[in-house]
Amino acid sequence: MRLPTSLAAASAAALLISPLAVTSALSAPSIPAAATLSAADAAKPRPGDTVDLDVLFVGAHPDDEASALAAFGQWNEFDGLRTGVITVTRGEGGGNAVGLEEGPDLGLLREAEERRAVGFAGIQNVYNLDKVDLFYTLSSPLHRMAWDSEAVDDTLERVVRVVRSTRPEVIVTMNPSPTPGNHGGHQEAARLAVEAYYAAADPDAFPHQLTDEGLEPWAAGRILQNGASGSGVLGSACETTPYEPRDTSDRVFGTWQGRVSEAAGETWALLERRAQWEYVSQGWAVFPPPPDDPERIGCDWMTLIDSRTPYPEPASGSTAAVQGAALPIEGGLPFGTELAVTTGEFTVLPGVSFDATVRMKAARKPLIQSQLQVDAPDGWTVDVQGQPPKTLKPGQESTVDVVVTPASDAEVGRRFTLAATLTTRDGASGTNETAVETVNEVNGRLSARPEIALFNEWTQEQNLPRLENLITQTTSVGSGRSAEVTVDVSNNSDAAVSGVVTLDLADGFAATPAEQTFSGLEAGATTSVTFEITNTDTSLPTSSNAEGGGYPFQVLTTVGDTTDVQDAVLELVPTSEASHLHDEPVLDGVAGDGEYPGEELDVSTHWEGQRVGADDVSAIAKVSFTDEALYVYVDVTDDALGTKLTQEDCKRHWRTDSVEITIDPRGTSENASTAFKAGIFPITDDPENGNPPCFGRDADNYQGPGDITAPGMEVASVVREPYDGYTLEAKIPYDVLPDTVDPDRMGFNVLVYDSDTQDKTGQTRIGWSTFGGVQANPGAWGLLTLPGLAESDPDPVEPILPDEAAQSINSPQSIAQSAEDGVPLGGGPGLGDKALRVQSASIEGGEAAVRLRTSSAGQANVFVWDGENVVGSLSTEVSGGKTSVVVPLDGDAGGADLEVLVAFSTEDGTAAAAAPLR
Repeated sequence: MRLPTSLAAASAAALLISPLAVTSALSAPSIPAAATLSAADAAKPRPGDTVDLDVLFVGAHPDDEASALAAFGQWNEFDGLRTGVITVTRGEGGGNAVGLEEGPDLGLLREAEERRAVGFAGIQNVYNLDKVDLFYTLSSPLHRMAWDSEAVDDTLERVVRVVRSTRPEVIVTMNPSPTPGNHGGHQEAARLAVEAYYAAADPDAFPHQLTDEGLEPWAAGRILQNGASGSGVLGSACETTPYEPRDTSDRVFGTWQGRVSEAAGETWALLERRAQWEYVSQGWAVFPPPPDDPERIGCDWMTLIDSRTPYPEPASGSTAAVQGAALPIEGGLPFGTELAVTTGEFTVLPGVSFDATVRMKAARKPLIQSQLQVDAPDGWTVDVQGQPPKTLKPGQESTVDVVVTPASDAEVGRRFTLAATLTTRDGASGTNETAVETVNEVNGRLSARPEIALFNEWTQEQNLPRLENLITQTTSVGSGRSAEVTVDVSNNSDAAVSGVVTLDLADGFAATPAEQTFSGLEAGATTSVTFEITNTDTSLPTSSNAEGGGYPFQVLTTVGDTTDVQDAVLELVPTSEASHLHDEPVLDGVAGDGEYPGEELDVSTHWEGQRVGADDVSAIAKVSFTDEALYVYVDVTDDALGTKLTQEDCKRHWRTDSVEITIDPRGTSENASTAFKAGIFPITDDPENGNPPCFGRDADNYQGPGDITAPGMEVASVVREPYDGYTLEAKIPYDVLPDTVDPDRMGFNVLVYDSDTQDKTGQTRIGWSTFGGVQANPGAWGLLTLPGLAESDPDPVEPILPDEAAQSINSPQSIAQSAEDGVPLGGGPGLGDKALRVQSASIEGGEAAVRLRTSSAGQANVFVWDGENVVGSLSTEVSGGKTSVVVPLDGDAGGADLEVLVAFSTEDGTAAAAAPLR
């Protein structure tokens, strides 16, 4: 049985039960010395080193590492590999299924969940970078702007500092591309990880870390993306059966989750799930346990992004992903040897030669009489212009130039691999690969959406253009509407060309004009042609009702007898015309006579979560408008009422039964920060006031309680008894929207969240226009026209983004870790070992008397910690030298084993210290 990765990810992102205690036997074992060796100079000790990781995961939020914990745990238990985790934010923008905490308080709660969770995999080092968690958005640039608002590249600098401090051989991260539904924070964290992989090795990047902080450049051997695109088998064979990637040049490694932990006596799939159950605030306690039959359990998959070291065949066992970088390869080159092959260009022409370079660097052992071989596809020729020196001494580097000529009849549009293999005198060998893509001399490409265009630029900057294949180029059009699309034509030949561009559209769509010609396009130049695509068959299914969520089409660019082909997808979104009223509807939760005379919108298209019948959840909506406001009526059929939240908890609407109304006033928003989104609860737990509805804005231009963020907006509802659903009405004045309305193409959507439980978790999501991640993607919302509404010039409102994040100086767990491993708090600059000392700490009555010594004036945050809770704290300004502070303790704190944790901060950085309280 083959399991599509998308389904595996979906099942891994919808679970939880009561959390169980961490198995103490799974704490990180001592690390074999060989496991810490990588590059030639890896063994150089530095004063003050206290942590040396083998693997480092980089994510955006607590829980981002959750789907890789079975692999990390096995590598720890069976191979002695030590993993750490960078988490850029503490997830303050997430929901809370266990309480009312939000903002920094929620961030500290989620940090504690993460530390408990990763403990199942033997992970003890978690580095929170103190950046703000926005909200669910698909925009990576929006996150970069928020994370680096104070200083350019500050977040990257922090990631690089942690990499240089912990010296991992392997970095694992997330998907860096704007694929449908991929959180912008995940994208940005992954891009930072990739940038840090290169920058940490570059002495010219953040040089003050080297000159002022005592760090050294660090070249990790490999970087991997957690997850894969394609399919793999279930069961123990998943590690040794080649994965079938969508992109044939991908190298995908698997670690079977069904292996039993010797320490715990359970499968690592169950241990990974137990870890995920710790994320109670995110509703993960409802995730089901994995199958009892190990052969129904699959692998944790990881896809190679880049490698400086040789790697084995991907389907060669549980540690293939890290062999050659963190573990030796049996029969391979001396451990730590670097070998990489690169090309000057990624896209190549059939029959036209291009240059490649193979770089080798010896580690602690010399490479003697090594021979280099470069293999290419059948019909291609390879000219290796030289060989490595007879002896490549430890630390010595050598390069060999290679000229490759593709076959003249090489298939265009395919990716091919070049493999460089180095073999030494004693028969040891290692291989690394790179990929190239064959293209026509002239090609046409759909002009990318802004988010995709920015990603493509980033892949070029990082010299990783092969990652562009993670995304299918997409455009959208409304049902029965027209939309303009642009095709960029590039001439890669050495002569001027003329040709024609056409669009091969699915049935039910037409392009005007039918073709566009170009002439005299000079060598190396680019031009653009424009078409208008019209949906001519309004009976075609819209949204995810369409098979695959869209309609495939092709861009065909013909020059002479050669036609270049690009595959793309056309998203068909629903459209409607609202009814113009002269009198305002009565806002009572009922569609009165004449209040909503327009067409009924079908809001029952399944979107995410469990697929259920219409009796379980379905909905219709109607829309009317006046010259001052939009009116929306929604009728939801529902078989079970979810948790009734208090008025105080009127937020994060996806946790229980609710309706989300989204509006993109001018239909041009790139992300929801320039749009309006309101989450409406049809009922609250407020019996004194009749359990009224409530609403708030979320993940949009201005988040927060409705009366503050949308003054003048009103909601009303009727919850039917006996319960089989509810109706609600909403009045949304135009003046609460973040821009003026374009009455010809306002973006609009109605999304329904269904919960059948009392644990503040949802099970099913339906809506009018539904695509993956649609709530954060205005480009996939439906289109609404408001005939008769006066047009206005654009008048956009600047978004108000969250700007308060939990800080490591306020986190006892982060302080305790920094005091032990020496990595500065938050990944920021450190003040050095002599900046802070706890000279004494003792209990005197119900207080802790603490004597500090600091190297300068600054702020001291002092916590008394019992291993799980803060039992006393104090924040105070201190001058340089000795300072005595008294921390009042909770009444029941005296009998516990207590520890004093101190964070000291100045404008120049932080220091951390810990001492037992005696």
